[in-house]
Amino acid sequence: MKKITLSCLLVVFTFSALIAQTYTTPNDGGTYTLDDIATLSPTTVTVSGTDYTLLENLVIAQTDTFLIDTDLTLSIDAALLITVEGTFNVTATAVTVTATDTSQPYDGFRFEESSSIDIQNTTIEYGGGLKVITADFTINNCTLTNNVSGAATGSVISLSNGTPQITNNTITFNELPAISSGANSEVSPYIFNNFLEGNNQSNSNRPQINLGITKPADTLRIMQNTIIGDRSLDQVGGIAIANFFGGSGQILARIDDNTIVDNRYGMTVVGSNSFAYVTNNIIEDNDTQGNPALGGSGISLNSASAGMEVIASGNEIRRNLWGITVIDQASINLGDGADNIGENVFSENGNNGQTFALYNNTPNTLQAINNCWIEGQESTEQQVEDVIFHVVDDASLGEVIFDPFLCGVLSIDENTIENFSFYPNPATNQIQFDNRFSFSEITVYDVTGKLIVAKSLSEGKNTVPLNIPSGVYFATFSNGKASTTEKLVIQ
Repeated sequence: MKKITLSCLLVVFTFSALIAQTYTTPNDGGTYTLDDIATLSPTTVTVSGTDYTLLENLVIAQTDTFLIDTDLTLSIDAALLITVEGTFNVTATAVTVTATDTSQPYDGFRFEESSSIDIQNTTIEYGGGLKVITADFTINNCTLTNNVSGAATGSVISLSNGTPQITNNTITFNELPAISSGANSEVSPYIFNNFLEGNNQSNSNRPQINLGITKPADTLRIMQNTIIGDRSLDQVGGIAIANFFGGSGQILARIDDNTIVDNRYGMTVVGSNSFAYVTNNIIEDNDTQGNPALGGSGISLNSASAGMEVIASGNEIRRNLWGITVIDQASINLGDGADNIGENVFSENGNNGQTFALYNNTPNTLQAINNCWIEGQESTEQQVEDVIFHVVDDASLGEVIFDPFLCGVLSIDENTIENFSFYPNPATNQIQFDNRFSFSEITVYDVTGKLIVAKSLSEGKNTVPLNIPSGVYFATFSNGKASTTEKLVIQ
């Protein structure tokens, strides 16, 4: 009987020893470093020079500050969690937070709603990510790599509210996506100048940046990031922003100057009550899955009801399975000659031997003028028509208004326009011509296809002032039914 009792006590003692203890700072408004915590609780932190080891869970109480202001390495034992209810500041120039044993990750960080977080110049690796519940969060010039699911389950940096600042970081080869927010969390982060590569190594059906609805008065900004996929992962996209709540949620976004390559798709916006500017992005080779029925768009827009407005200009979209796909009741303005200059460039987007620069799979008419639809050649109207899928191809679909277009426009009805010319050429500050073909507009483009001048024309004799720099240009004269493009030299 005594032996049985002793055995049971030993089992209970062993099990209890496996449960990690937790140290909580005094909650007295003080500022605590790792050295301070090691002094207060030697069983929590040990120190050897600039190497520190965390042996127990750590909680920074609501009125306290946890400060790392010297360069150091903090190793954390398996499954341990750092929870911050107060303030956490890293101001040193080179800090590493890692696992004591990289094969046994720690649980990561949990930043509670009451906390204030500013992390600078830190490498965070082999942990369970950052669960960011607070709205007061900044992470800058940090490296996050080889992290797994732990405190954060949606991504390495999992956001819940506010306007967090995520700038100048390197986020690579983590088990989860890089940055996410909950579908029903109103978050408008500023995601600027980060380098993302190969995140979501678990190859789940999630993009590297995966965001839900935004705050009503704040714009989500994804700007100047590089987002590179791992071509061995066939489920991982580049950027997704989704509103699954209709009128009770909204998307307000700017996606500018990013480079997005080698993902399953480039970017997608989903849901109504969505407004986004998408400008000057390079979106290339997003085709890792290889199945056009399941994705592969440079830009994909999808909304089950009206209320999506996306304005896109200056984007370069190449070698995706689809250039841009617009689905159900979604809408995009690719150039209207007024508020949107267009100037998007398309090249070699296609599948099954057919090129699809733009697929309008909606009943809506889309404005899409002043774009280069086939990069690197002078295109006729029919050649452009052939790379756009719309009402001409399926009577149930809406029309795409694509003329005038760029890339050395050459849309000439030879039976109607013959022997047209203007003078002088070379010119200095004006040209003249007899408008006997009833041209309504002249547009002048530089050799890169950029629109320089657009002017209305009248019948009869016309004098068109051209206050533009010296160089070679292309002048397009159009009347709504036919157009001609002539080389123009300005001295």
